Amino acid sequence: MTSENRNLLLAMLLSIAILFGWSAISDRFFPTANEPSTEIVDGEQVILDNTDAGPVGMAPAAKRDRAEILSEGDRVRIATPSLIGSVNLTGARIDDLLLERHHQTIAGKDDIRLFSPSGADESYFAEFGWTGQGDLPNADTVWTADRTELTPDTPVTLAWTNGAGARFLIELSVDEDYLFTVRQRIENRGSEAVVARPYALIARDGTGPDESTFNAHVGPLGVFNGEFSDVEYEDIVDEGGRVDNASVGGWLGFTDKYWLASVIADDKAAVRTNFRASGERYQATMQGDPLAIGPRSAGNSSFRLFAGAKEVDVLERYQDVVGITLFERSIDWGWFRIIVRPIHALLSWLFEIVGNFGWAIICLVLIIRIVLFPIANKQYESMAKLRRVQPKMKALQERYKDDKQKLQQEMMKLYKEEKANPLGGCLPIFLQIPIFYALYKTLLLSINVRHEPFALWIKDLSAPDPLTPVNLFGLLPFDPPGFIAIGVLPILLGITMFIQFKLNPAPMDEMQKKVFSILPWVFMVIMAPFAAGLQLYWMVNNIVSIGQQWLLIKKYPADPVPEPIKDKK
Repeated sequence: MTSENRNLLLAMLLSIAILFGWSAISDRFFPTANEPSTEIVDGEQVILDNTDAGPVGMAPAAKRDRAEILSEGDRVRIATPSLIGSVNLTGARIDDLLLERHHQTIAGKDDIRLFSPSGADESYFAEFGWTGQGDLPNADTVWTADRTELTPDTPVTLAWTNGAGARFLIELSVDEDYLFTVRQRIENRGSEAVVARPYALIARDGTGPDESTFNAHVGPLGVFNGEFSDVEYEDIVDEGGRVDNASVGGWLGFTDKYWLASVIADDKAAVRTNFRASGERYQATMQGDPLAIGPRSAGNSSFRLFAGAKEVDVLERYQDVVGITLFERSIDWGWFRIIVRPIHALLSWLFEIVGNFGWAIICLVLIIRIVLFPIANKQYESMAKLRRVQPKMKALQERYKDDKQKLQQEMMKLYKEEKANPLGGCLPIFLQIPIFYALYKTLLLSINVRHEPFALWIKDLSAPDPLTPVNLFGLLPFDPPGFIAIGVLPILLGITMFIQFKLNPAPMDEMQKKVFSILPWVFMVIMAPFAAGLQLYWMVNNIVSIGQQWLLIKKYPADPVPEPIKDKK
């Protein structure tokens, strides 16, 4: 087998490995996009309807119907512009919570259910109380409420008195977004001192609907002594079922891809925290210092609870105005946070102007290309010079085809004479990589882009392109597997990349030529399961590059092919 044939075979095997191995690798290390929001049926695009409003977790087998549980006992209704639900007066639990501003489907059906009562599928709730000796309230205590509804304008106070004359109060208030303030008070009207430690906890069955990956954390997280920390669910199990921390201020809880539940301490309060795991139940607990309340005395403590969507502006306001340390870090922007945050802010600003995230992405491409134009212009000039000297390069190859060392020397000499840099096109590509990654993280994690449409068949820019010719655009009655369900946008991405490569100076090495000839189609397959917004960005970027290259080809036409160089006799 010749060297060229062997290289070609290796290139083909590498391409096959990428095509068929990428899906398994990317699912683990590069989460792609949201589940498809639409599908094509008989050539028509229909919206997928998900009627299960609860998160999908690993719950115990013995469960009861949620509606049945919610109908039992007395509850205080929660009604805000962002949340609806109820507080269970048995146990003082916030265990029924739906997010009004976000929905399961792009059709706007089914509010997102965040909290669900104990005993229901995917149980998830927050609880407040005290631990210690004596007659203290517990999970079975039935509290009395002074109101039947909790709103931003009407706080609710829960009260319970034990047999020794100690009165326990929990005052609940909530803002118009997702932040509850919980003030706990003990009024000791008895003859003996009351010693109790206030606590707040979040408990959930299972690990939620999303999986954690190396670049998008899902699971336990918090801030302890001013430092952000996250752990995996399995880490808690590996540590014997418990991970403890002591902190001044801070917060802890559980994050999903878009949703967060966390308990928050006062800035100067000394607290003990822990994550616990028992079977499929996970718990995040925060305890304050013990209160020693003498007769005819009272003591107070307080926590906050965040339960809602990780909306960037809301998290930043709680961090900057309310003073919740590093709260915005609950969104895992990753290593390139310094780049991701400005790109996200710019994209959100463009959306406010144009009113469509698809057009905002196109505007983002144009802005980035304008900013990088001086560098890109140098790139294209370098490429144009390389194109002009290509005929001379071919003549050199023909003359020194049997002397590789001499050929390299003559090529370097030619580059120097013509002031052409074969690496001149690399810098703009390297600069685009972090920008592309920033957009990838934005589309992956930003709830602002979730379920946002573009135009025509693109109903959700955070989900893959649903229109694929593999099943004749839905006319054939089957859904192709993800790794071959190549949508229209990935196909256009591959075509534009192919045209872009064709306009570039052809590599002198035959092996490189073969690799570059198949690379667009490899990337077409790789990008198919990614978010349509990412595909749109890349495709538009290719189109702009093609336009710039075409103009520079006109400006710098190639030199005529010289006469073959003949060796002197």
